[in-house]
Amino acid sequence: MKTIRYTVLLTIFFLSVHVLVAQRSLLTLEDAIVGPFLTHRIQDIPQLQWLPEGHDLSFVQGDSLMEKDPVSGKETLLFTRSRLNKVLDSLFSDPLRRMPSLHWISPGRFWFRRDTTWVVMQYREGKLTTENYIKVPGGSGHFDFCAAAPAVAFTRGQNLFIAEPQGKITQVTFDSLPGYVNGQSVSRNEFGINKGTFWSPDGSSLAYYRKDETRVSNYPLVDIMTRVASLKNIKYPMAGMASEEIHVFVYDRKTGKTQEIDTPGPYDQYLTNVTWTPDGHYLLMAVVNREQDHMWMNMYFTQTGKKILTLFEEENERYVEPLKPARFLKGEGSFFLWESRRNGYNHVYLYDLTGKLYGDLTPGTFDVTEVLGFDQEQKYFYYVSTEKSPLERHIYRYEPKKKRKMCLTQVHGTHRGTLSPDGKYILDRWSNVETPRVIDVMTTTGRPVVTLLRAPDPWQDKRLGRVELGKLPATDTSPALYYRLIKPVDFDPSKKYPVVIYVYGGPHSQLVTDTWLGQSRMWQHYMAGQGYVSFTLDNRGTGGRGFDFESCIHRHLGDYEVKDQMRGVDYLKSLPWVDPARIGVHGWSYGGFMTLSMMLKDPGVFKAAVAGGPVTDWKYYEVMYGERYMDRPEENPAGYKEADLKNYVNNLDGHVLIIHGAMDSTVVWQHSLTLLRAFIRAGKQVDYFVYPTHPHNVRGWDRIHLMRKVSDYFDEYLKK
Repeated sequence: MKTIRYTVLLTIFFLSVHVLVAQRSLLTLEDAIVGPFLTHRIQDIPQLQWLPEGHDLSFVQGDSLMEKDPVSGKETLLFTRSRLNKVLDSLFSDPLRRMPSLHWISPGRFWFRRDTTWVVMQYREGKLTTENYIKVPGGSGHFDFCAAAPAVAFTRGQNLFIAEPQGKITQVTFDSLPGYVNGQSVSRNEFGINKGTFWSPDGSSLAYYRKDETRVSNYPLVDIMTRVASLKNIKYPMAGMASEEIHVFVYDRKTGKTQEIDTPGPYDQYLTNVTWTPDGHYLLMAVVNREQDHMWMNMYFTQTGKKILTLFEEENERYVEPLKPARFLKGEGSFFLWESRRNGYNHVYLYDLTGKLYGDLTPGTFDVTEVLGFDQEQKYFYYVSTEKSPLERHIYRYEPKKKRKMCLTQVHGTHRGTLSPDGKYILDRWSNVETPRVIDVMTTTGRPVVTLLRAPDPWQDKRLGRVELGKLPATDTSPALYYRLIKPVDFDPSKKYPVVIYVYGGPHSQLVTDTWLGQSRMWQHYMAGQGYVSFTLDNRGTGGRGFDFESCIHRHLGDYEVKDQMRGVDYLKSLPWVDPARIGVHGWSYGGFMTLSMMLKDPGVFKAAVAGGPVTDWKYYEVMYGERYMDRPEENPAGYKEADLKNYVNNLDGHVLIIHGAMDSTVVWQHSLTLLRAFIRAGKQVDYFVYPTHPHNVRGWDRIHLMRKVSDYFDEYLKK
């Protein structure tokens, strides 16, 4: 009887599992494109952050702002959105519909932005009051709020302004001639540059970029949305051609005077990583030559603009690329951290303002990916690195005096940390292939304190392909390479499946990591539901593996990268359930360049390819990025010729679809149009599609249309 009962129960269990699996549906294309942002978002704790001082946390729960002591577990209601709206009733004509994004200034003080209004508020002893607010005129841009002032730097047209409370607005610059721009990002956002203004610590002065683009060629974009199509010129400095001239100025709010920082040299040098010293008297700035093989870290006295000294220099025969500004230690006005790849990996160095180097705080053969900082006693230094594996990120503690290191995270995956203001606890946000998101609090010795969130699988109602991470072993000509493979839904090893390779392959990218679903795009899971194998490999030239792994492509783009991708193809062909006659490839931007390079340099391997926004000839790409990796065309004619895809059009063997945004200001339309002309002259048939009003990528709801086109193309040529 027991045996019969057990058999019945087991049968019921398997029938129940079968019913549950059957109820789970395949991804639709809409699920894949908008689901991660709307219906299938990974659960999170909104606005979770450390409060200033101590180790309490604040977060939003529904319409309430909460405070939590992670050690005791005590939670306290600070205020609700309705209470906030009552305080702001006279300021805004309509109430806040959700809790705004709050930024803590100090205990009890925070600010938030709504449209073009910045509000500073106080919350003390249960009272919520408005301290200050600043309104910026409509039609402005490039906003930079300084809580210490308070004030907002902003631009209108080509000039820079400062807005203060009580409606006061000061115009800082007065350029009117075309080609001069103030207060905006420069150098096409390379070298970590993402803005054009830099407030001093106390808000009394504002450093800003002034860009002279008069030497730079105009590049025509055509706006078809006007009654008669109209010309929209942009400034686009192509490799080897005239570039921008950048200057840095400092505006003193008290005197109203402006001082230029004295940076003599070639007009086309780069001025990057602008940083104020804590006393507000000096600027640190990394000056990089146009060749991008030499950097000088200079210190300037802002009252006179004169250079005080060069703290240190960095040189590399390939390139130097300072990406992050100096970071001063709390309470230590003369000591700062500097990230550099000078020894082959990204590491953190400690300097003082005399230029004295105190050592490498993160020694080893790995990349540091995040700096958490020192504890209050400056005894231990905390950071995140790839030491365990290029696929993973773990939090470490290092004791410089004793040169002792400790890994604080044990679960495999990708960890990101935030050190509490008192230096005693770490907020650890992590995921891995099997785990969508976990938020833990631990001590700075790695002892677990509390798990704040363990997010459920947001796709549990969908049937996804199985994600596998793997490594191709090193050979005599190639290092080990990591890949991600997604098997089709309802995988049957006795069948033969088509493959779509998704590729990017360019510098600063890493598509294969031990994160949720291996960092795969949900479109790849949609394709898995349509019966495809999905494959991605990080070739040489990508990030996370040290400087040599990334920079070996210097002067020869499309060489090592393609060879490594073909190793991935060889691996796929070795799998008994892969159909070697039905392999496709898709990528965008650098990935578009890679897609076409793979298709044309290894003809006959790929039956179909879809290349979006592709670079096809690097002489048409911009100075800052293009010359870093290829040098100028006149300095590297062989490299430019090897990478020019027009030279390979006769090799085309298979079906290729090229897609481009007609208003692309990053990879200009000329790239794919000149390649299309070469295909036509060679008598080669290709497919081509344009998104008329889109820039470099197709976003919004039109992206569903884009990915439908990409998917249909592979269905047409790979499913047969």
